[in-house]
Amino acid sequence: MKKILVIDDDRDICLLLKHFLTRKGYEVTDMHSGKKALDYIYDSRPDLVLSDLRLEDMDGIELLKKIKEKYIDLPVIIMTGYSDIKTSVNAIKIGAFDYITKPLLPDEILLTVQTALKQQDEMPAPENKAEKTALKVNGERNNHVIHSGNYIFGDIGEFSKILKQINLVAPTNYSVIIYGESGSGKEAIAQEIHKNSKRSNKPFIAIDCGVLSKELSGSELFGHEKGAFTGALNVKTGSFELANGGTIFLDEVSNLPYDVQVSLLRVVQERKMRRVGGIKDIELDVRIIIASNELLWDAAKKGKFREDLYHRFNEFNINVPPLRERKDEIMLFAYHFLQQANIELDKKIKGFTPETEAIFKNYVWYGNLRELKNVIKKAALLTETLFIEPHVLPFEISNYIRLQFDEQPKNDEAYVASLKKRPSFDGSPLKEASIDAEFETIMRALKQVNYNKSKAAKILQIDRKTLYNKMNQYQEFKDF
Repeated sequence: MKKILVIDDDRDICLLLKHFLTRKGYEVTDMHSGKKALDYIYDSRPDLVLSDLRLEDMDGIELLKKIKEKYIDLPVIIMTGYSDIKTSVNAIKIGAFDYITKPLLPDEILLTVQTALKQQDEMPAPENKAEKTALKVNGERNNHVIHSGNYIFGDIGEFSKILKQINLVAPTNYSVIIYGESGSGKEAIAQEIHKNSKRSNKPFIAIDCGVLSKELSGSELFGHEKGAFTGALNVKTGSFELANGGTIFLDEVSNLPYDVQVSLLRVVQERKMRRVGGIKDIELDVRIIIASNELLWDAAKKGKFREDLYHRFNEFNINVPPLRERKDEIMLFAYHFLQQANIELDKKIKGFTPETEAIFKNYVWYGNLRELKNVIKKAALLTETLFIEPHVLPFEISNYIRLQFDEQPKNDEAYVASLKKRPSFDGSPLKEASIDAEFETIMRALKQVNYNKSKAAKILQIDRKTLYNKMNQYQEFKDF
């Protein structure tokens, strides 16, 4: 049974956490002062420490430093209020595993605790390049990165810029526009803004405007009265009402119909709305965060988005670069998603082989973080060893890299050679050449249309089913 030490001068919080974590199978001890907690840690080393950032007798940062002086590998999770986020980031730099904000959410606490304890599983001394790389990346992640659901924040590269912008705008009531490609983590950033705001204990409602039908988008956002239109059999509460007091996130907002944009403008200007078919105004106190994969100013110039609405929203912008432009961060995200996959699948995969890492760093990731997460989930399911190898990756990814071997780092000669290598086929050299030529033709077509199989089939003048059959055939014969 894993031992957890909870440190907080609020006895009610200690009691709550102790009961909750005990029910989850952990042995929990609670302390109400930093000095007594240190004595306990030195005498009876726990497996994990869950500590408040502000204690009556000791600053949480000071406590963390003393713990790390004695036990550098002991995971410490910091509990903090939204106003102490910057201090919490400093705690991560010192060596805290992660931080969670108050009010505490049971699911977030449990996931963070499970993730931290998973990393404490005994690992043998590194004996190969893959394991050394896994330890290095894990160390970089723990020292610099904050885990947050499907995203991670920290002081590395674009992480640092985005986190600074979040910390700057979160305490305000500014509207925020988040620009980025599909799957780049825009919703996670919006959630982090809400989480660090004064509205954090109020609802966060996310709406994908790209999937709302033209006829029902007004009803989804603003609700409707009974009998407002055919099929309106009951009163419906819209998303803005559900988000009242909190934050609403409108993804791909430029897809909203023009008449709905007019209603949205009224919400922004007057802070009130009216249900479809209603006659009564409803007062609103909602922070609006929107996202788009195209510049809204360009959409406004094309007449697709109201210019006055754009100016109302344009109080603060955050730009999220695509994953292919953040190569130094790809493996940090990869290990983050691998941790989640390990917990979900109850596996203990340690990392990725050097060949797999080379593929990840050089693939274009059209679907950004969403694609990376799905690839790792599928690969983890298929992996029966300690490291994820290229042969469990999706066909289009491994073979995209196969055709791009000239772009691989020159110092990775062994990997370049493995990509140039072709397998042996049963049959004549002429048949083998024919198979290779057909394979290369299909791959060129797929690459030309960004791996849209329907478009590739049209270029090749074959039906989609035939293309799938050939791809499955090659997957059996090729290296990856």
